[in-house]
Amino acid sequence: METDFLYSTEFYGMNAAGLGHTCMHLLCTEGEGSFVFNERCYHIMKNDLVVIPYPDRVSNLAAHSDMQVEWFAADYKFLQNLLPSNNYSIGGSISLNRDPVIKLTDRQARHLLEDFHRLRERIGERHLLFYHELMGSLCLTMIYDIFEAHARREATEPHSDRTAYIVKQLMALLATGICRTERSVRYYAGRLNVSPKYLSATVKRVTGHSVTAYIDRHTIPLLKEYLDNERLSLTQIADLMNFASLSYFSRYCVKHLGKSPSEYRRSLQPR
Repeated sequence: METDFLYSTEFYGMNAAGLGHTCMHLLCTEGEGSFVFNERCYHIMKNDLVVIPYPDRVSNLAAHSDMQVEWFAADYKFLQNLLPSNNYSIGGSISLNRDPVIKLTDRQARHLLEDFHRLRERIGERHLLFYHELMGSLCLTMIYDIFEAHARREATEPHSDRTAYIVKQLMALLATGICRTERSVRYYAGRLNVSPKYLSATVKRVTGHSVTAYIDRHTIPLLKEYLDNERLSLTQIADLMNFASLSYFSRYCVKHLGKSPSEYRRSLQPR
């Protein structure tokens, strides 16, 4: 069974079987090592943070004898669902797919280790009624500490890569909320005056993720907002979001929320 959360100090375990569905956050605390990601070799040393969604894409791990690391991995979709669709994480994921290594200051590294340790201490408390909510709040603290360091890196490093232009245009379109009614790759390709095949290939190459994944990433918060509004019936929501049928709407909810629309609404009620 897949693990939702995992903490370790084993560098060679960062791409272990069973972690392919996670996002890996690894901090080098001593020594140095290297790995290959997206056909490029990265060398890391003390205070270097590595953030990689789906770490099964990592290969050729190598570490000096004095290397020490700590890492925390969590289900990638769980982490994505914690954040609003217009969050810095969308643009950040594009940059991290290009270069997953962030150099931290001593202070930033110390804060991140504190985040890791708080998560490590609570991982085993699955008996708690609000376990995933608790872990989600701790994950958010970690994520925003990482965002702070990454945003500062992006502000100081020049970017000449123009291949991400089409992706930025797509993100700008999605940020308008148009995915409330439009969720086909063909629609967005038409708006950007490119073919669906070109759009799909470009987004996959630049970000490592599919166009559909980004459309869903923006759609889910809108879906939750409608479901949270008890004045709207499920039929009304399906119509507002332009689902072809109530059954398709239900299948979409099950796929992305893990529950049918009615089950999701019941989960919002006080126990």
